[in-house]
Amino acid sequence: MGFVELTSNYSLWILISLSLFAFVAGFIDSVVGGGGLIQLPALLINLPNQPLPTLFGTNKIAALSGTSIAAIQYSKRIKYNLPLLLVISACAFAASFMGARAVSLIRVDTLKPIILVILILIAIYTFLKKDLGSVETKQITLQRQMLFGSLIGLVVGFYDGFFGPGTGSFFVLGFVVVLGFEFVKASAYAKIVNCMTNISALVVFIRQGSFLLGLALLMAVCNIAGSVIGSHIALRKGNRFIKSIFLAIVILMILRYGYDVWQMMR
Repeated sequence: MGFVELTSNYSLWILISLSLFAFVAGFIDSVVGGGGLIQLPALLINLPNQPLPTLFGTNKIAALSGTSIAAIQYSKRIKYNLPLLLVISACAFAASFMGARAVSLIRVDTLKPIILVILILIAIYTFLKKDLGSVETKQITLQRQMLFGSLIGLVVGFYDGFFGPGTGSFFVLGFVVVLGFEFVKASAYAKIVNCMTNISALVVFIRQGSFLLGLALLMAVCNIAGSVIGSHIALRKGNRFIKSIFLAIVILMILRYGYDVWQMMR
């Protein structure tokens, strides 16, 4: 689908709005994750008549593009433990596939109150733990890292395939708190694993034809632009900057889920 065809199918305002939000999402996602919190609602608001799986698939294509570029940027500065990264990625890939398959079977609304409570606890813990992620705090064996990392991959991977917003942030927090990584390293690992969960979910959505290719490609370009700038700034400014953005994203997620829960209770 070319630009002329895009403008004939969608208003200029929708195209500008989705492009802008995709850029911001790419920037945020490259720093600490959580870009889906911005990009997915933008799709839901601008295209309210599209089926939910179609919007999820479109969002995943754009998100994968930006996350892949961010992963490349981080890999130039961070040395990965490849066996650990492979194990976590494999678990996250499998869980994300199952989560994407479950989209049409489980009501997301039933999980929102639980997610809201978890987010509030995360925000409190992150705020009170002043040195969180400033340095690597734990020295655990590789076997334990693989075990705990696999559990993180399974839980967060399923969440990403099933719903998604804030996945990168959940990975970052898990790697910081459970594996003892500092924020820059956690963000680097999160980008690779998040790529795997996006690819896995996309396998399901693409096979179902659940995506809008023209919009996805437009948003992908903007997401990549934001990702390049965001990852560059994150690597230059370091852990304190990433922690600040992380806390801001968690608070934004609390407001978002809090509103959803409030609407459910009315």
